[in-house]
Amino acid sequence: MSNDTLENILVLADADPKEGEGQDQKPKIPTEVPVLPVRDIVVFNYMILPLFVGREHSVAAVETALAGDRHILILTQKDERVDEPGPDDLYDVGTVGLIMRMLKMPDGRLKILVQGLSRARVAEFTGQGPGLTARIELLEEQEITDLTSEHEAQVRAAKEQSEQIMNLRGVSSPDIMGVLSSVDDPGRLADLVASNLRMKVADAQTILACVDPIERLRLVNAQLAKEVEVAGMQAKIQSMAKEGMDKAQKDYFLREQMKAIRRELGDGGDDAEEIEELLEALAKANPPAEVMQEAEKQLKRLGSMHQDSSEATVIRTYLDWIIELPWNRQTRDRLDIKKAEQILDEDHYDLSKVKERILEYLSVRKLNPKMKGPILCFVGPPGVGKTSLGRSIARALGRKFHRMSLGGMRDEAEIRGHRRTYIGAMPGRIIQGLKQAGNRNPVFMLDEIDKLGADFRGDPSSALLEVLDPEQNNTFTDHYMNVPFDLSKVMFICTANTLDTVPAPLLDRMETIRIPGYTEHEKVKIARRYLLPRQATENGLKPRELQLSDSVLAKLVREYTREAGLRNLEREVGSICRKLARRKAEGHKGPFRVTASGVEKFLGPPRFREDALEASLTPGVALGLAWTPFGGEILHIEVQAMPGKGKLTLTGQLGEVMKESAQAALSYARARAKQFGIDPDFTEKMDIHIHVPAGATPKDGPSAGVTLVTALVSALTDTPVCGDVCMTGEVTLRGRVLPVGGIKEKILAAVAHGMNTVIIPKDNEHNLVDIPAELRRRITVRPVEIIDEVWPLACRKTPGAKAAPAKAQQPPEAAPRKGEARGEARGEARGKGAGKAKAAPRPGAARKPAAK
Repeated sequence: MSNDTLENILVLADADPKEGEGQDQKPKIPTEVPVLPVRDIVVFNYMILPLFVGREHSVAAVETALAGDRHILILTQKDERVDEPGPDDLYDVGTVGLIMRMLKMPDGRLKILVQGLSRARVAEFTGQGPGLTARIELLEEQEITDLTSEHEAQVRAAKEQSEQIMNLRGVSSPDIMGVLSSVDDPGRLADLVASNLRMKVADAQTILACVDPIERLRLVNAQLAKEVEVAGMQAKIQSMAKEGMDKAQKDYFLREQMKAIRRELGDGGDDAEEIEELLEALAKANPPAEVMQEAEKQLKRLGSMHQDSSEATVIRTYLDWIIELPWNRQTRDRLDIKKAEQILDEDHYDLSKVKERILEYLSVRKLNPKMKGPILCFVGPPGVGKTSLGRSIARALGRKFHRMSLGGMRDEAEIRGHRRTYIGAMPGRIIQGLKQAGNRNPVFMLDEIDKLGADFRGDPSSALLEVLDPEQNNTFTDHYMNVPFDLSKVMFICTANTLDTVPAPLLDRMETIRIPGYTEHEKVKIARRYLLPRQATENGLKPRELQLSDSVLAKLVREYTREAGLRNLEREVGSICRKLARRKAEGHKGPFRVTASGVEKFLGPPRFREDALEASLTPGVALGLAWTPFGGEILHIEVQAMPGKGKLTLTGQLGEVMKESAQAALSYARARAKQFGIDPDFTEKMDIHIHVPAGATPKDGPSAGVTLVTALVSALTDTPVCGDVCMTGEVTLRGRVLPVGGIKEKILAAVAHGMNTVIIPKDNEHNLVDIPAELRRRITVRPVEIIDEVWPLACRKTPGAKAAPAKAQQPPEAAPRKGEARGEARGEARGKGAGKAKAAPRPGAARKPAAK
C-alpha cells in the first residue's frame, strides 16, 4: 500500500455516498456526462483525490461539468503515451465522479478535487464539442445481506494482509487498523484497499470492472498476496543493506583502533593509508574481474602483515606490477592506408612484398576492428633491414614499438617469468615489454628467433608457442603474475637469418616473409637515400657537404663490401665521413667531393679484387652456387682423378647431404660412362678425390648435385667447363634436376662475381619473378630439366665426342654472345673491373654458417 495515501483511509472509510457538495441527499447521476481521460491511475468508488488537468479536451470536459451538475466520467487511457485520446484509446468502464473543488493554476492548468460516486459503463460516445461526452450505464453494486464463512474468510484475509503490508513497510497505525476493522462490506473494503495498492493499470482496471463484490474482493486478495511477497523481499534487502552498513562501520571502528594501537606501539600508522592508496591505484588501473579478485586477496594479506616483513615486500612488488600493466590502455591504429604506404616508402627502399602485407593488415583492420594481431616472421641475411622495418611498421600503425632479443636465451623463465616463491622473482620478458610499452597493443619484435637455445633450465622456444598462437595468447599466463593477460591485440614480428634451427611447431604459428639481399643497383639507391644523410649527420657534417657520385658508391659496393645486407657498406661510408669530419674540424671548408681514387686514399686498397674471367676452367673444376644465412656465394668444386683402386675421397668439411650428392654423382657417371666416352672400369683403375675449397666452412645441402656431376664428368673426360657459367640444382640417379631454394640470393652472387650464365632447375623458373628486371638483364638464366641439358651450356666442347648423346650438341644460341651478357656485366656490375672472375675468399670466411 502507498505510504502517502494511507492517511486517506480514514476519510475514504467515513465518506458517505449520501453526502454531496452542500446537498443532503444523494445526487442523481445523469445518463450523459462529460468524459475526463486520465493516465496511470484508476479511480474507485468513495475515492477522493486531486487531479491536475492540462490537456485542451480535458479542460473543456471539466468546464462542461462545472457548468452543469458537476458530474464527470473518469476513464483511464489504455496507452499513456497518447496525448489526444479518442474513444478507442479509453477503457469502456470507469467511475462517475463529483467535482468538489476547482482551482486554476498559474501555468493555465486546472486542479480539481474529485470524489468517486459509482461505476459506469460507456454505452456510446456522444457530443460535438471540444471535449468528449458519453452516454453511460451505471453498474449498480450487488448487496450482500448475509456473509457466508467463505465471504468472512475473504474479508479477514484482506484485513490481515493489509496489516502485514503496513508492518513490513513500517507505517503501522492503530487508527488505520481501526478503520479497516470497522469496514465489513466486501465491496467497499475491496474498493478501499484497491485504491491504495500499487498495481498495474490493467490489473486495477480489471478490479474496477468487476461488479460482484465477493469476486472483486478475491481479486484484491490476489494482488495483496503479491504485494506481501514484494514487501517482504524489500524488507529483507533493506535489512541486509543495514547489516552491511553496520559491518562496514564496525570494521572502520576496529581499523581505527588497530591503527591507534600500532601507533602507540611504534609500529607505524601508515599501513592503512598505503593500502588505501594501493586500492585506489588498482581501481584506476581497472584490471579484469579475475585479476582484481587476486589483487584484493593480496591486499588483505598485506594488511595483516608487518610492513617490514619480507613477504610484505614481495606482495607490494606484485601489486605494483598489476597496477602498472596496461590492462585496458591501448593506442588507436592509424588506418589511413595511403599515409601508411607513404611512411613505409619513406623509411625503406623496395621490399614491396613486406609493404603489401602490412597494407593488407591495415585494410582488414579497418574493415574488421576485432581481428587478432598477426604473427609475422621476417627471414633474411643480416643487414637487410628486418629490425628497422619493424620500427617503420609501428610508425605506420601509430603504435608503440618494443624490441626483445632472443639470441642466446636458454631459460624458459625469461619468457614465462619466475614463480613468486623464488628470491628475486620477476615477470618474463613479454610482460616486462608490455609494461615498458605502456599499452596492450604495441608492435612487439622478437629478434633473432633462430638463435634460441635450450638446456636444463627449459626450452624457451616451447614457451613461445603460447605467446605466438593467436588462438591461445588471449589468456597468456605468466608464472610470476599467475593471472591471464590478453596478448591478442599485440602485433608480434619475429626475425631470423635462417629457419633451419626454428622448431617446426613454432614455425607453424608464424607467417614467413623472406627478405633477400640487395642488388648493387639497390644498394647504391639505398646508400644515396638513407645511408649518406644519416652518416653525415652522425659525424657532424651537413648532407650537402658530402658529395659522392653513384660510381663511387658502386665502387664501395663492389670492392670494399661483399654482403647481402648493408651494414658493412654503412661502416665504410661512416669511415669516409669521419675522415671528412676531421678535415672540417681542421678548418677546411666544404663541400667535400670524393672521387674513385679518393676512396682508395681514405679506405686503403680494395679488399675484394677479382681476377679476369677465364674462358674455361681446368678440367675437373665447376662453379656452383650456394645459399648461406648471409646471402648467396660462389662454390668451387674440384675433382681430381688419379690411378688407384676406385677409392672415393671427399674433403672440404662436407655435410651428410652433400656427401650423398657426391655418391649419386659418381653412380650417375658410372651408369652413363659409355655415352660420355669414359672407361666403364674407371672405378677399378682410378681413385676419385672431390674437394670443395674453404675447408674451414661447413658445407651441406643438395643443391650442389648438378655441379658435382659436371665437375666429375669434366675430370673424367678431360673436358674444361666455361669459366663464366655457374649452376645449382639437385640431381637424381636418373639424371633429373630437382628444384632448390634461395634462387634470388644465388643469382645475386653470380652477378656480383661477374658470371654471364646461371643454370637453374626448370621447376625454379617461377622464382625468376622475384628477380628485379635490371638484374635479369645483366645475366642469362638457363632452366634445365635433366643433367644432359647442362653439357651444351657448361662446356665448350661435348664430352665424349664419340658417344655423345644428341642433346649434348651445343645449340648456337647457348653460346655467350660476345659483348652481350659479359658486356652488361662489365658495365653494370664491375665498372672498370669487367671480365674478372671470382674473388679470393673473404677474410673470416671460416666463421660462416653452412652453405646450402
